[in-house]
Amino acid sequence: MTRRFVTDLKDGDVVDEVFLVADKQLRANRNAALYLNVDLRDKTGVLNGRMWNVTEESCQHIQTGGFVRIKGKVQLYQGTLQLILTYIDNVAASSTDPADFESMNSAKVEELLAELRAILLAFEHPQLRTLMECFLLDDGLMKVLAETPAGVKAHHAYRGGLVEHMVSLMKVAKKICEVYVDLDVELLLAGVFLHDIGKVRELNVEAGFVYTDEGQLLGHLVIGVEMLSEKIRQFEQLTGGSFDNELAWRLKHMIVSHHGTYEFGSPRLPMTPEAVALHQLDNLDAKLHEFFRSIQDDPNSGSHWTLYIPRLDRKIFKGAK
Repeated sequence: MTRRFVTDLKDGDVVDEVFLVADKQLRANRNAALYLNVDLRDKTGVLNGRMWNVTEESCQHIQTGGFVRIKGKVQLYQGTLQLILTYIDNVAASSTDPADFESMNSAKVEELLAELRAILLAFEHPQLRTLMECFLLDDGLMKVLAETPAGVKAHHAYRGGLVEHMVSLMKVAKKICEVYVDLDVELLLAGVFLHDIGKVRELNVEAGFVYTDEGQLLGHLVIGVEMLSEKIRQFEQLTGGSFDNELAWRLKHMIVSHHGTYEFGSPRLPMTPEAVALHQLDNLDAKLHEFFRSIQDDPNSGSHWTLYIPRLDRKIFKGAK
């Protein structure tokens, strides 16, 4: 049977299909009855689904980042398409066709990886270059990196998304260093590569973009610092010399401070020029990607506005086009 994608659906359609859960929430209606609210994604877009009169127990197995088979009917409500669900249950990631859900093909990912390698191997700082080589020559790490998303809900939430995020940031970082000439461009580029590297162990891509036990207990900031410390030890074993302490501190500081505020999970605020630059660039890339993706995926094609996006606390203006 031919798959029906989000962009194929119209008002009144009866749907029996597999989707990726981009977001899941339990909400209460005016009568305090719970309903399930899920954003369902495939490679063509996202459609909101709702199942009425549920319980916490009946929805506990449905997780953001997992794959589900749903049954329901498409309904036009206040000018927006949504799915009213009568059935939802998990399906194994191994039973799905990755091509139905991935926004980026493997050739594009390989192209991005080659670009990443070229930038990092062009470093002139001998210790930074050798340290980067320790990461790049780790075939197991690079294989997982090629599969890892940058997130499970918002920006770059697809296989290869983390590499795309890194390369985009590196390009912008090189540009701003032409203006802010006192920034250490190679230190900043290394920070871009390292800031989210812990996500390769925080997320389980084989199970459908879910958090690992290590990821839930430690988070990618702590894991990233651990991974950097491991590679510094490898650097010292390979070279027989000591890695510069202050350089190590600056790199680790960029990892732990890149969320920018205590409120968003940074144990330290950015306290170096490169750290504050990384935080601002990371936030810019994530927000712009989410804006562009929300416009692209919005199912309400006849409106000048997207649906309301709770994560952003706003609608986005698409304009007449």
